[in-house]
Amino acid sequence: VNMASADRKTVRHRKKGPPRDGSGDFEKKPPLKEAVARETRFRRLFGFDLEELQSWSAFVQLLNRPADPANLGVLRVLFGFLMVLDVMQERGMSNLDHRFGDPDACHFPLFNFLYPLPIDWLYIVYLVMLIGAIGIMLGFCFKVSCLCFLGPYWYIFFLDKTVWNNHSYLYGLTAFLLLSSNANHYWSIDGLLNKKLRNSHVPLWNYTLFRFQIFIVYFLAGLKKLDYDWVTGNSMTRLSKHWVFAPFTMFLSEEFVNHWIVHMGGLIIDLTMGYLLFFDLTRPIGFFFGGSFHVMNSQMFHIGMFSYTMLATLPLFSAQDWPKRLVHKCPEWMKTVLPLDTPAQDSRRCLYAKDIKEDSQAKTGKQKRPPTRWVHHLSAVFVLLYMSEQLFLPYSHFITQGYNSWTQGLYGYSWDMMVHTWSVQHIKVKYVDAATGDTGYLRPGVFTSAKRWSSHPDMLKQYATCLRERLQEHGIEQPQFYFDIWKSMNHRFQQRMVDPRVDIVSADWSPFKASPWMLPLLMDLTPWREKFEEIEETMANETEVVFVADFPGLELENYINSDFDNVSLTVLNGEVRVEFRGKENNESLKNVTLKKDEKLEIPSGEFHNVLTTSESPSCYYYVSTNQTAVQFNKNITQYMEKQNASAANTTDDTRSANDSLDDPLMQKYQRAAEWKKRRELWSTNLSQLDYFKVWGIKKYFTFRRSLLMGGLAVRNIVFGTPELEQLAADLRWAAGEFNPEKYMDELAGVPMSDNP
Repeated sequence: VNMASADRKTVRHRKKGPPRDGSGDFEKKPPLKEAVARETRFRRLFGFDLEELQSWSAFVQLLNRPADPANLGVLRVLFGFLMVLDVMQERGMSNLDHRFGDPDACHFPLFNFLYPLPIDWLYIVYLVMLIGAIGIMLGFCFKVSCLCFLGPYWYIFFLDKTVWNNHSYLYGLTAFLLLSSNANHYWSIDGLLNKKLRNSHVPLWNYTLFRFQIFIVYFLAGLKKLDYDWVTGNSMTRLSKHWVFAPFTMFLSEEFVNHWIVHMGGLIIDLTMGYLLFFDLTRPIGFFFGGSFHVMNSQMFHIGMFSYTMLATLPLFSAQDWPKRLVHKCPEWMKTVLPLDTPAQDSRRCLYAKDIKEDSQAKTGKQKRPPTRWVHHLSAVFVLLYMSEQLFLPYSHFITQGYNSWTQGLYGYSWDMMVHTWSVQHIKVKYVDAATGDTGYLRPGVFTSAKRWSSHPDMLKQYATCLRERLQEHGIEQPQFYFDIWKSMNHRFQQRMVDPRVDIVSADWSPFKASPWMLPLLMDLTPWREKFEEIEETMANETEVVFVADFPGLELENYINSDFDNVSLTVLNGEVRVEFRGKENNESLKNVTLKKDEKLEIPSGEFHNVLTTSESPSCYYYVSTNQTAVQFNKNITQYMEKQNASAANTTDDTRSANDSLDDPLMQKYQRAAEWKKRRELWSTNLSQLDYFKVWGIKKYFTFRRSLLMGGLAVRNIVFGTPELEQLAADLRWAAGEFNPEKYMDELAGVPMSDNP
């Protein structure tokens, strides 16, 4: 309810320009005594009095109080502009044919009855969404434009759960709030065409909902960061190495920056940002930290327009008429192209104190209120329902238990941003034909480019169902699928997520029941992370360590590549039996039982099984050295030294240095050395302006392909699809010819011999 705040300077007017609150309720400045009496301390802080919450009629009047439309109009313009860019980038219009063009690909919609349209019609959907975003930005046919954007947006959103994230969800909510608001009352084409709309008041609840939505984005994200992993600094451990934290790491250790600036700083910012922005006194502090926070995020993460959208919402907490004050200070010649700076006109959607009529109730002592209509009461109900839903949904996972695994629900609507970091060690997809007993294996991720399917039970069920259909098309009548998925969350042990003994095709799944075939996260083993750090600190740089935990009665089938040397397995807790199979097929199994702190050398180039025989989960780790990689890096260094010496010598040594280039291994050395040299020239010869040029050209070709592919889709629908050769030529034309690496080579002056 705090978000119902109007401007805290309700009764203060300037001599020139529009009133500070833009309400126009007073035709002249009220007497000083009246102003002092009415402006209590609570009202100065929150913009309203507690009495306005003590009855339904007072609450309705508060939410429908007139507010200046200028701030809301600027938000509409900025959001619409950012969504125009987002449709062609993160929404995927530029690569739509790659994402949905394969008829054999598996998809992961929220509702199984949703299917992608044919690719040409899907481009039409995106064009409608793009036109809607443009209409929102311009404020032209505003309600229709919002619908044109909203319908396709939520269709695409529900069509693919694997790309869900919190900011994509926020965009859909913001567009919905714009649809329900009167954001086209300022700086819009609709206002130019309709004088009644132009610069007219909007009900205060328009601001209430937007401010509430942004407030909970911060605050609930902060509450989610109270998670143990985040507070202890184990969620984003590598982020402190990013260049944006260089000003801190110059004076502080990376460990300190990781825990106190990345994790605790992010927690404090999220918990306090909404409050800092809400109050006048602390708003400049909120602008500084909020602006810095989002600018840093834009450089650290590939999150599209999210950082810029959040920057655009910061002024939303300022005075409702701040754009008018800014325009008012501009020279007169500029005001001809700028929006109006005059006070807002009255609107039928608002309730005004001046509309109170004297009647018999005036003698009863009851407080007089302006007459209300059903639309005012309906808007108040809508505000309460929307707030309740947004507060409940992030904590509704006890209802939708079928989507829970190691995390609560699907990622993307709970504001649990950046709390979990995943590491995938191993995925095995095994199928068994129940009709014949034949067994086979599939490449993990076949028939899909998505990554998240292996982390959520609902997507795993959809993927198994899709794979069954694909294998049946290839003559396998009754395929059963068994998944062995090993992952680590927030730097814990690598462990199984799914019971490998369960056929996922026939396994039960319900959105309202937990999936028993999903294995729990071994939270009891979390304290071992400190032991991991101690062990890793004792290892050489070329040594690799993998920490594994497994459930009683399950076994890990593992193959050690011949590139690895000095491989050993050490048990940290529990008991395991290591089974080796000899080189000959008829050789019996060799079993070795290991208990806590016992170690065993593992031969390379062979399979072995590790069976957990203890009653509690087992913990162990592998130590190995990739000698092939170590020797390869050493040989590259020697090769580059020899090439540099040959280049400085004019004798026949140059020819001798290249005598072995027909050797495939030498060719591999040459490619690696040339790539290393190119990167050195890039870092030395390219300026920030050069990198900006490359970025700008890449964006140009992204937008170009989006629009041209949309145009080709319209042509194909209207005039029919051309021959295959012509269609291929059209696709090449739409994609354009731009190779960022070659362009950077040209800017950096890389010799053509080093640019294969």
